[in-house]
Amino acid sequence: MFLMGRDMGYRLAGMPMDDGMLCGMAAIVLGIAVAGYGLLPRNVSLLHPPTAEVSVTPPEDAPLGAAHWRVMAVLVLALVIDVMKPASLGFVVPGMRAEYGLDKATVAFLPFSALVGTTVGSFVWGLLADIYGRRASILLSAVMFVGTSICGAMPGFWWNVGMCFLMGAAAGGMLPVTYALLAEIMPTRHRSWSLVLVGGLGAVGGYFAASSLSGLLQPHFGWRIMWFLNLPTGLMVVLLSGFIPESAKFLLMTGRVEQARAIMRRFGSLVVSSASSAAEEPPFHSPMPPATGRFAGKTVALSIAAIAWGLINFGLLLWLPADLVAKNYSMALSSELLAESALIAVPTVFAATLLYSRWSTKWALIAMIALTALGLLGVVQLELAEPGASPVLPVALLIIGSNGVIAMLLPYAAENYPLRIRGRATGWVAGCSKAGGLLAQALSISALVPAIGVVALAITVPTVLSIVLIALFGAETRGRDLRQLDAAAAE
Repeated sequence: MFLMGRDMGYRLAGMPMDDGMLCGMAAIVLGIAVAGYGLLPRNVSLLHPPTAEVSVTPPEDAPLGAAHWRVMAVLVLALVIDVMKPASLGFVVPGMRAEYGLDKATVAFLPFSALVGTTVGSFVWGLLADIYGRRASILLSAVMFVGTSICGAMPGFWWNVGMCFLMGAAAGGMLPVTYALLAEIMPTRHRSWSLVLVGGLGAVGGYFAASSLSGLLQPHFGWRIMWFLNLPTGLMVVLLSGFIPESAKFLLMTGRVEQARAIMRRFGSLVVSSASSAAEEPPFHSPMPPATGRFAGKTVALSIAAIAWGLINFGLLLWLPADLVAKNYSMALSSELLAESALIAVPTVFAATLLYSRWSTKWALIAMIALTALGLLGVVQLELAEPGASPVLPVALLIIGSNGVIAMLLPYAAENYPLRIRGRATGWVAGCSKAGGLLAQALSISALVPAIGVVALAITVPTVLSIVLIALFGAETRGRDLRQLDAAAAE
């Protein structure tokens, strides 16, 4: 159907929805449901996992082997593909608006729908990761990527909006699940830097891939080709899934000892039963933490930090260029400041990796949030200053700080929660970061965005509050194996 429109510049707006297309769409939905059922673990009590004591000799001080490097490379590629999906929205909106004849207010529903999808996906996939397993949840995301490639042939705008929600749901779930998986398979001394580096490279690579493929393909095939990319890239993740292991710790929690034994041997460590090793080391288990006290404080702290980041990344930084132009700053200056954010992001990822792994996980995150708060206060001061004051420093602090926060926030969440709820807890924090963006976009669509100085001051309050709460309730995870962290979370 897409190729049939090649003589019309691949414009399919107004094309009738025939029976074949309707049946194909129904088959996609049915196929996703069947795939979800097929990925559900068999003969496992998910609500009441086995309580038999099984001990693990984890690779806590082991060097990184070929299996570790392979899984890191595949997960970076998976995250590049994952981030590329929502990042493509900015490149398809102009062409979509022209083809469908839409105004700005109407076309804004497309990114809004995708953002709703990523928010819901983060919550749902986090829960699925604790039920299905980490690997199975990643595969389900890839299957949905393939299904949503049908957007490339959608003749109506609102069909695109609906499918964009599904694409966002798949994309929103992969990132927190990836962090949960990495936290459970990497040796302790390599866990911190690998979590931050894999996530950071995936995010930067995703935006780079989206922009590069857009520049390469859109001039020849139009905006719809960006949706069709979901097909080969989703299949690529499925084909490479043999290099993505299930977490041995998750397998043990659900009673699949022999499968866990095979995974741990593959990564250069040993799984043994408690009968043969009880005298040597305590049994591995993941207690369910209480819902009060330090545990609740930590969850509130990370949730507030995530919401504040979403408001900055999806709101303030997007509104700032227009505000600067309205204050008689040149369009070139305002555009250049945010265009250079992609260049700033790369060194920020490596700096965040170094601080997080070599200094302190807790205080490195706090430092980046504090840097963001300084940027917010700089924007407030810019509003109060004389006309012509330079916006470079506050904007630079915002960009560096927010990039550092998102590079560390989800890895820190993955390390702070025990095995049994690690997926849903990390998904919750990821969902909160999207929820902040959802609020910002809702203000944009309804034309209720306050003055930039008021926005910056309002976001400063939860930002500073998150610093205080993380300092009080956050745990230092550097150099501590997951069994120690699980035990600490239950106290």
